[in-house]
Amino acid sequence: MIFSGTDDLTVLALAVLLDLALGEPPIRFHPTVWMGRHISFVTKWAPKKGFIGLMVGLSIAITLPAIWGTGAYFLSFWLQGFHPIIYILVGSALLKSTFSVRLLHKEAVLVRGHLERGDMEQVRDRMPSLVSRDPSSLTAEQATAATVESVSENINDSFLAPWIFFALFGLPGAFAYRMINTLDSMIGYRGVYERLGKASAKLDDLVNLIPARLAGLLLVAASGFLPGQRMSRAWSIMWRHHGRTPSPNAGWTMSGMAGALGIQLQKVDPDVGYTLGEPDRPIEPSDISRAAQSMYMVGFFGLIMALAIIYIRGSII
Repeated sequence: MIFSGTDDLTVLALAVLLDLALGEPPIRFHPTVWMGRHISFVTKWAPKKGFIGLMVGLSIAITLPAIWGTGAYFLSFWLQGFHPIIYILVGSALLKSTFSVRLLHKEAVLVRGHLERGDMEQVRDRMPSLVSRDPSSLTAEQATAATVESVSENINDSFLAPWIFFALFGLPGAFAYRMINTLDSMIGYRGVYERLGKASAKLDDLVNLIPARLAGLLLVAASGFLPGQRMSRAWSIMWRHHGRTPSPNAGWTMSGMAGALGIQLQKVDPDVGYTLGEPDRPIEPSDISRAAQSMYMVGFFGLIMALAIIYIRGSII
């Protein structure tokens, strides 16, 4: 059975333990890296302009996630038929490759350390691992805000959404989601890929529609358990400011985090800039650690929810 509830409960729990204990696998063995190479190979030869580029982009957005999801389906089917223990061990390692909690925390902590030492050169060197904006002119306050934003936004993309898709659809769901999200991060932006990546960007918006809002709600709930955070303020700011970002999904967790911490998150850009939150105080490097605490609390709630979905799915099928 491809949908084995009991086995998948263990797969998810073990995958989370692997992430927290060991972090990322070597690059040469990382399926997400292979996805990136697959995308690079396909898009290198693809037309990128006009209607043809748009249609080719649509086929890429549909075909690549289908290829990886189908591959994960047949591999899961074979592993479960071979032996349940083998499926659990290999499946947990494969699932772990579709999400990351520890790496996000690690990168954020590195930036905080450089900020506290006043080493802006190192801060700017680390920022590309967290954000896509040009870090060359970022001030310490802007770099702090960008790091808090990255932690907030990636609560959904980095782990909650892959867990939800795994809970609903097993390994095929997690792998298809990761390919969709990787497509969006690589070609789903304006510029040279505007036509080719439009379908990928829209598909990513669609599949994250529910998980992103769930992440925002869980973040608000988490603020009620963490010192120095206020649930009422997190809810109020999230509800009023979530639509200020260009992405229909990113604003939920970012505005919720701004409200929970009582700070302002701002991206200065004439085209895609935004301001989130009504600050009670200036932002400071320690807010990066507070954002990470929120991330882990949301992860705890999200994991319980995903396990519950797997249990229900296994009971029904």
